[in-house]
Amino acid sequence: MLASSYRLYFARLFAVLLCFGLTAPALHAGNGATDADKTRTPAVTNPARHLEPAYSVQVGIDGEVFPALANYASLQSPQDRTLPTVSVKIANHSDAMLHDTVRVRVRGWSDEEIQSADVNAGEIRNLAFAPTFLPRLFNNREITAATAVVTVYDASNRVVYATTAPVRLRSVDDMYWGPGFKYSRFIASWVTPHDPAVEQVLTRAKEFMPGRRLPGYEPWRSAAEQKDSTLQQARAIYHALQEKGVSYVKSSITFGKNTSVTERVRMPYESLHQVSANCIDGVVMYASLFENLGMDAEVILVPGHAYVGVRASQTGSDFVYFDTVLTGRASFDTALQTANDGLKRLNPKDVMHIMIPDARNGGVFPMPGPDTESGIKAVMASSRAE
Repeated sequence: MLASSYRLYFARLFAVLLCFGLTAPALHAGNGATDADKTRTPAVTNPARHLEPAYSVQVGIDGEVFPALANYASLQSPQDRTLPTVSVKIANHSDAMLHDTVRVRVRGWSDEEIQSADVNAGEIRNLAFAPTFLPRLFNNREITAATAVVTVYDASNRVVYATTAPVRLRSVDDMYWGPGFKYSRFIASWVTPHDPAVEQVLTRAKEFMPGRRLPGYEPWRSAAEQKDSTLQQARAIYHALQEKGVSYVKSSITFGKNTSVTERVRMPYESLHQVSANCIDGVVMYASLFENLGMDAEVILVPGHAYVGVRASQTGSDFVYFDTVLTGRASFDTALQTANDGLKRLNPKDVMHIMIPDARNGGVFPMPGPDTESGIKAVMASSRAE
């Protein structure tokens, strides 16, 4: 009876072992089992690792923010930005769609910009941020350290990523030409026709005009008559600046990275306040005066120098060119002759023409100047000193 019970027990045990695919040698694999027996043992694999999204941040050009470029980018919609102030890359390595909200600001210097992004599994998205800067950026005259703050929230409003990035804010006067003058159109940011200091010059220039008028183009006049009027108005403006005492001072040094393709360019109100201007300072100052009158101004870049131009008649193709650095030391006629002789000697491929109306159509607008109250005070103080 007892032997029968043992036989039934071992029979049931053997049946259970067969259900699990275990044979007798496998039960004793640790005790004399062959290599062939060991290879039949099922391998244990690790479960697949769950991949997380990855985030990265890039600031400006090599970590530097140029006010002219930042202002341009902030006036564009995010999808149109090619020169963002801050770029945030989201690489979704997970197997589910992300619904992120990204917030970016430059602490103490800008507003906060918020963008939402739905990122599919396996997708990489680049978000272009250009938060609106506070007026203090456009009053900043030297390279300054700042911090960009980036925070990412998921669909449940939980912080999934947060970081800060060092920023170097360049002076408002720093122009980034870029390799091969790639970004030369941004010089139009320095053309500020509505600045109170610019309008003060025009107030004086009209006194040198017949009838005390600066009419810009008058469409009812013939092209020849408009050209004569343009020459008269350019001459009157030139005389007003001569009378004010504007003369040449270079002052083009910048600090930071890529200084070989950057240059200090004084805003017109600075040149007028300091009565000092180098060639490009003078060009943007004169271009501001012409644009104020509704005339088509042009910046002409040549190797090592710059000239200003103004369209002679409203619908014509002729321009009046002159050399602004002669304002404080030669006649207007000499300035005309010098520019025209200089352009004739150059190969056309070495001459770059930047039409201010074209730059405006491309979204390059005047940079904000100092607040109106301080600008008016500076003009009034300058007028009293004269």
